Amino acid sequence: MTLPPIGPRKPWLAPLAGYSDLPFRMLCREYGAACAVTEMVSAKGMVFHSPGTSGLLATCPGDEPLAVQLFGSEPEMIERAMDTLLDMGFAYFDLNCGCSVPKVVKTGSGAALLREPELLRRIVSAMVAKAGPGRVGVKLRTGWNAEDRAVFALAPMLEGEGAAWLTLHPRHARQGYSGTARWESLAELKAGAKVPVIASGDLFTAADARRCLEETGADGVMFARGAMYDPLVFRHFLEGTDKPASGEDVARLIERHAALIREHGAPERAILRMRSIVPRYVRELPGARALRQEMATCAS
Repeated sequence: MTLPPIGPRKPWLAPLAGYSDLPFRMLCREYGAACAVTEMVSAKGMVFHSPGTSGLLATCPGDEPLAVQLFGSEPEMIERAMDTLLDMGFAYFDLNCGCSVPKVVKTGSGAALLREPELLRRIVSAMVAKAGPGRVGVKLRTGWNAEDRAVFALAPMLEGEGAAWLTLHPRHARQGYSGTARWESLAELKAGAKVPVIASGDLFTAADARRCLEETGADGVMFARGAMYDPLVFRHFLEGTDKPASGEDVARLIERHAALIREHGAPERAILRMRSIVPRYVRELPGARALRQEMATCAS
């Protein structure tokens, strides 16, 4: 059984819809991400060749280890998507059981699976049967609402079906990203888990990630919004530093991201892509407002 790299010094890049594309994954890997997860991919979209789905799976040598995150609510669709992904050479897979976006939940996918344990069991069983042991993880929320503690009942079942790791964002589904992540739920899940537990939720800085590991005993961390706003967070985490990025650091980051978009993305759309990215990277710098305004009209 070959697990992807999981450990307290092996930070992951989360699946980020609209953000964790190939250029961004390669950027985060350069700064120390040990494993990355694709943007969320629809199993049904794969089966029916929906426009845009193939772009979510773009990869290259060096973009590894890589886990494909699938979402769906029909085991047979998941199985067909898995066959295609395995034929394409992908080795690791993650089931989204945490997305609470209405258009996902209304299809019975994402966090809706928290309320359908038997269906969730069948899906995970199908994925493990296709991929083999050590190849499938599940990303979860604590439950559907504040009173729901579904994850603690689901975890033993998922382990029994062959899930090799669990990632917990310790908010309930109806919260979205509001309020505060309840890291104590991570500690509780880890205390009873038989497989590695990866922590997600409110890991905005390297210091947050180190504190989360200390407080919860989680096996590893997964950066989401922390990486979106500062991919240097991986380097700072591994180096044990918390210094804010200098203007020179941010300039090099922007130049490198733009180069990776030209190399691995769509060069003709690079300027439009960078217009949406740069404002996040410069937000803490002096004169950020003027920089953002200038970027919005940049044409070359």
